[in-house]
Formats: sequence, C-alpha cells, structure tokens
Amino acid sequence: MVHRRSVVPALAVLMIGAGALSACSGSSAGSDSGNDGPVDLRMTVWTADESQLALFDEIAQGYVEENPDQVSSVTFEVVPFEDYTTSLTTQLAGGNTPDLAWIFESNAPEFVESGALADLTPTLEGTEGYEFDDIVPSALDLWSTDDGLYAYPFSNSPFAMFVNKDRIAESGQPAPAELFASGEWTYDAARDISAASAEELGGSGLVVRDFNYSVWENLATVWAGWGAAPWSEDGSTCTFTDPEMVEAMTWIHEATFTDGAIPGPGTSADFFAGDVTMTITQISRAASLDGSFEWNVLPLPAGPEGRQNVIGQAGIGVLENGANPEIAADFLAHFTNPENAEKLATYFPPPRESLLNAETLGEANPLLSEEQLQSVVVDGITDATTKPAHANFAKLQTTIRGELDALWQADADVESVLADVCTAAEPLLQD
Repeated sequence: MVHRRSVVPALAVLMIGAGALSACSGSSAGSDSGNDGPVDLRMTVWTADESQLALFDEIAQGYVEENPDQVSSVTFEVVPFEDYTTSLTTQLAGGNTPDLAWIFESNAPEFVESGALADLTPTLEGTEGYEFDDIVPSALDLWSTDDGLYAYPFSNSPFAMFVNKDRIAESGQPAPAELFASGEWTYDAARDISAASAEELGGSGLVVRDFNYSVWENLATVWAGWGAAPWSEDGSTCTFTDPEMVEAMTWIHEATFTDGAIPGPGTSADFFAGDVTMTITQISRAASLDGSFEWNVLPLPAGPEGRQNVIGQAGIGVLENGANPEIAADFLAHFTNPENAEKLATYFPPPRESLLNAETLGEANPLLSEEQLQSVVVDGITDATTKPAHANFAKLQTTIRGELDALWQADADVESVLADVCTAAEPLLQD
C-alpha cells in the first residue's frame, strides 16, 4: 500500500496559485480501490530520445502483460526539458495530474516537502524480489524525509570532462589522459589547453554544457573544485560571498574574458559538433558521439580543494492526487526492479550497488571502456555531491540568474556582484 500524507499547498513559486496543489486534491485520489477495470497510467518525462522511449515501452508492456486486470496501458508523455517543471505544476494546478512524473534534483526538496508525492517506502520494501537494500543509501537523501521515500532516484549521472583528442593533438597540447595519470589533471591545466587550442584552431575551448550564462547551477561542476557552494548545508545562508566561491567565480570570469578559454555570452558552441576542445557534461551524453572525431572522457579536473565528484540526479515520483497512486507505485516497483534497472543503466546510471561496477555498466555502454566507466561513473558516483537544490529553488534560480547577469561582462567586479547575489538571495533562503 502507498502511505498518504495530507497535501500541502507548497511548491511556492512553482505553483500557478498559492492553492494549486490543494486545488487538485478534489481529483480522483484514492480511486484505486474503486476501479471497475484496468486503468491507463501516465508518466511525464523530459526525454524525447526514441531509443529511451522504446525501452520504457518495452518495460511497461511487460507490466501490462503481467497485470492485465489492473493496467491496460502505460503512456510516457514527453514534456520539453526547458519547460518541464512549469508544465508539470500547471498540470497539477489544473487537475490534469499524471500518475507518475520525473523530477529534477534541483526541485526535489520542493516536491518532497510539499505533500505532492506519495510515500513509496511500503511498496518498494514490500515488493518481492525488489531488493530495496541494494540501493545506495546516499542516493536517497534528496528524496527522503521523516523516514519516507517520495521519489526513486532512477538516474545518477556523474558529470565528466569530454575531450576532443583531435583538436588537442592538432594544437600541440598535452593529452588530458596523461595529465590525469600523472596527477596533473587540474582546472588550470584544462583552462590552458582550452585557451591554446581555441587560439590555434578557432572554435571554442572549454564549454560547461547547458550553462549558457543562464543555468548558473551547472557551474557547480567547476566551483566544487574550490570547495564552494551557493548556500549553507541547511539552506538558510547565502555563501556566494565566501572566499572559496569568490575565488572560483573569479577563475571562471578570467578564463572567459582574459584567457579566452571559455566562450563568452552569445557564442554557440557544441562539443559534439567537433569544434569545441572539451566540455563538462553528464556521462549519458556519450550517446551523442558519432565517431566524426577521436575523443576521450575523464573525471572532472581538480581544483584547489582537489577533485570533487558531482552528479545530476533525477527521480520518479508517484503523484499523491493522481487517479491511481497505488497501482502507479506498483508499476514503479516493476519499472525499477533489479532486472529493469539493469536495462535502464544503458542510459541512466542506477543507484543499485550491485549494478555499479564497470563490467555490468560496460554491457550497457559499449562506447565506454571499462577503465572509463570505473574512473568516471563508478568512482564518480562515490561520495558525490548533487547539483544545488533547495525547497525554494525556483525563486532562487531566477533571482540569482538575474543578479549574475552583471558578472558576465569583461569589466565586472566579481566580489561586488556576488555581494549583490547574496543580498537578493538571502530573503528567499529564509522563506
């Protein structure tokens, strides 16, 4: 059975109105027990990748065949990545609640604390053969509260550095793999290689993918090397003005406007098109490589605080006020059981300890060698930190982005801009 909590109108800014969640509480919550026949389940996702969707359909079809009296179909509704959370909360506010939904790690605290999600613990722990104890406990931290688990972290994708070996060789720069082997793989080395190759060959040097001077939280993959964070561990105090963050953001600013290592605002640069020397992105992006150039993938470089592991997580939650929460939870147990988790590992590094080894992951990821999988994926998930997350993340993301606009100018005063960031963010951290 699915444990229920009363639905609280939280999700502050994500909501269309202050009572959006409670407004949808009149939908068919609890209707599992009154169903006269099999139901149609719906899960919102942000991937439009045909091979991934085909795998989802395959797994879902197996569940339908095993439970014909309970479920007639499972539909995976694709919502564009850029508008995903806004679209999902609009559905909640409008009473068009999906049965299950993918959730970004950055919004995890908002959803977990809101009461929008059903507690999955009884279902997952009680499903025969699920092997709940196989899940790495630290992977559940963002998705848990009060001994309840409110989403399953199906994807635990480490950030890594992809390098274009052809561009590096052609510009006469040292091979990052050799630097990594000798313990000299640092952000300063990556900056110097990137700047030199861009000057010699044109194109761009180092790109933090999906940052685009807008999604500032992706810079966590860089500032982690300085031991920096945007706010305190309890989420109550802004730390953009801490020395570690000032030093990290100064490094990013100089790498962009002084060294020419990072392309500036307005520059379109895609590593997978072949004209970028290196890019920081998640390991799952390896599927975009088409063989048009020689490449390698390495762990993130070390900063002054050494090499840090950073992952992006995504969870699957069952909506408390969906029409079929108990059946949806049962389907989720099927979707993420050991057998299907191994299939999903082709695209989404799983949180299951038994699957986190190079041999198993290698079968699902033929593009990557066992050495790459060990150093980047297996080791990269160990003791990793996630991208920034907060219970008021939506407002913080927008507000901080606006304040950081002043930083992306050649003559910006880094310390002054970061002080303005904290002035604007501090009240939101207290909400």
